[in-house]
Amino acid sequence: MGTLSSSIPGSSSWSASVHPPSATLLSGFIQKPTTSLSWPSSFSKLSIAIKPPSPSTHNRNSIIQAAWTRRSRGETSKRPNRKSWKQRTDMYMRPFVLDVYFSRRFIHAKVMHRGTSKVVSAASTNCKDLRYSLPSPTDDNACRIIGNLIAERCKEADVFVISYDPPKSAKIEGKIEIVIDAIKDNGILFV
Repeated sequence: MGTLSSSIPGSSSWSASVHPPSATLLSGFIQKPTTSLSWPSSFSKLSIAIKPPSPSTHNRNSIIQAAWTRRSRGETSKRPNRKSWKQRTDMYMRPFVLDVYFSRRFIHAKVMHRGTSKVVSAASTNCKDLRYSLPSPTDDNACRIIGNLIAERCKEADVFVISYDPPKSAKIEGKIEIVIDAIKDNGILFV
């Protein structure tokens, strides 16, 4: 076989058996044998040119926004289901929530774990123990009894801190205030 000295510049003693005919296509990428054994000399000398992007063309979607920048009204309307930081962390900061329901005839109260929706303690004036023993299942005395039962059952379940979120237009007064005060008097903290 003949030599490829005419097709590969600067190669006088390389034979065709060492380099196939495709070597002519890659002649600029073949590295010449060197006498140096250093690490940088093992790489071929390639000239790579990278063009920076032109500063005049800015795509609106490609702009990176900082995490703490204030969002405009138009941006918040694009993502209406995005929850705020408080909404996302409230379940972990205040895991147990008190839920009280007053019907015409009875009072129902329960403490739930927000993450698992597990009921930790529950009490109602409709239960068999209280239904016939109370003179009125909806008066102030019944509210105190429900508060005491909720507090005792929370302590049995090792829950000592709960929270209560009233409805938007409701105030903490009247019967709900009596239930909350009875729970506080029995050593349960509200956050």
